[in-house]
Amino acid sequence: MRVIVLGAGVVGVASAWYLAAAGHKVSVLERQPEAGMETSFANGGQISVSHAEPWANPSAPLKLMQWLGREDAPLLFRPRADIAQWLWGARFLLECLPWRSRSNTRQAFALALYSRERLQQLRLETGIAYGQNTRGILHFYTEPRLFERARDEAALLNGLGLEARLLAPDECVAIEPALAHTRVRLYGGMYAASDESGDAFAFTQSLAALAAARGVDFHWNCSIERLIAEDGKIAGVQVLVGRERKTFDADTYVLALGSYSPSLVSPLGLSLPVYPVKGYSITLPLAGGDVAPRLSLTDHERKIVFSRLGDRLRVAGTAELNGYNTDISRVRCEALIKRSQELFPQAGRADEAQCWAGLRPATPSNRPLIGRTRFDNLFLNTGHGTLGWTMACGSGHALADIISGRQPQVGFGFC
Repeated sequence: MRVIVLGAGVVGVASAWYLAAAGHKVSVLERQPEAGMETSFANGGQISVSHAEPWANPSAPLKLMQWLGREDAPLLFRPRADIAQWLWGARFLLECLPWRSRSNTRQAFALALYSRERLQQLRLETGIAYGQNTRGILHFYTEPRLFERARDEAALLNGLGLEARLLAPDECVAIEPALAHTRVRLYGGMYAASDESGDAFAFTQSLAALAAARGVDFHWNCSIERLIAEDGKIAGVQVLVGRERKTFDADTYVLALGSYSPSLVSPLGLSLPVYPVKGYSITLPLAGGDVAPRLSLTDHERKIVFSRLGDRLRVAGTAELNGYNTDISRVRCEALIKRSQELFPQAGRADEAQCWAGLRPATPSNRPLIGRTRFDNLFLNTGHGTLGWTMACGSGHALADIISGRQPQVGFGFC
C-alpha cells in the first residue's frame, strides 16, 4: 500500500518507520528542510511513563485560579478572541472530573508503557543512538502537600505495573548527588527506575535516516496547503514547493502535523480537539567541573524537567495557551533559568542559556488522537501534548497495525 505521512516530527517519523517495517511504500511530506525541526527540536527529553497523569486532573482548576496573573505560572492561559481556545478550555475543565481523569491516566499510561517497550526494541534492533539515559527518572518534591499526593501517585503506578519507589530526602541525594545543594528544601521523592530520557531531536533525525535507508521517501520544504477529498476519500494532497504547486497521491494518508492538524482538515468538515500549548526550554552548555544532574529529574513544584544530554543540561516545562503565537517570553525563560540556578548553582552559566519555545498539540484529555477518521483512507496520529516523545514509538507502531488491518496490542481508546 502507498502511504503518505504528513509531518516529520518525532511522531510522523516514527509512523513512517513502522509503516515501512510493515511493508508499505511510504512517503513523508514536511515543510522544514529536515526532520524534527519544530516541536521535537528541544523538548524536555523524558521518556516518562511515570508522568502519564494528564494536566486535566481534579487539582488543576484550583491551581489555575492560583496562577492567574502570574507571567511565570507553570500553566498560563492568555485569553484570546478565539472560539477554539475557549471551547478547548471548557472541555479541559470537563476532563478534570475525577472519573474522567482516572480513565485518561490509565489509557495514557498504557500507551506510554507500550511505547517505551517499542523504543527499547527499536534500539536493540537498530543500535540507534540519541544520548539515551536508562537510569530512570527521579521526581522530587519541595512542598509537603505535593509529596503527600505522591504517595497516591506511587500506589497508582505500582498498581498498574510500574515500580515507583518513594524516597526520603537523603535517599534522593544518594541517587542524584547534584541535589545535595537542595537537600534542606526536599520533602522526598519518587523514583521510577525503568523510565528513560534522551535527545528527541537526535532520535528523530537518526530514525529519519534509517527510514530513508529502508526506502521511505522524504520530501522536504513542502508546505502542505490542502487535502483533496472525493467520494468520501482523500484523493491527494496539494503542496507548495518554492513557487510551484504539486499534488501527491497515495492509497492512505496519515495526519501527523501536531498543532497544525486541525486547520488542514477543518475544510473537510473534521473538527479535531487539538490546541497549541506552548512549552519552553533552555539548554545550558556544561563545562568540566560543573555539578549537574546525571539522572533525569522532575520538579513537581514548578512543573519543570531536567535532562542531561551529554555535555548539555536541558531544562523544560510550563504550558501557555496563546494560540499559534511562537514568540519567546523572556520572563518565562528567565523563570527556567532562575529555578535551575536555585537548584543547581554550579550547572552551566545563565548567560549561555539557549532559549526555545515550541507548540505542543494538546487535547483536553491529554490523550492523543490515533486511528481512523470518517474518510476511509485518512488516519490520525496527533494530539500528544507533552508526551509526544514518550508516546511516539507506541503511537507509530499502533497506527501501522491499524492501517495494516491488525489489532494494536495496547489497551487504548483508538479513533
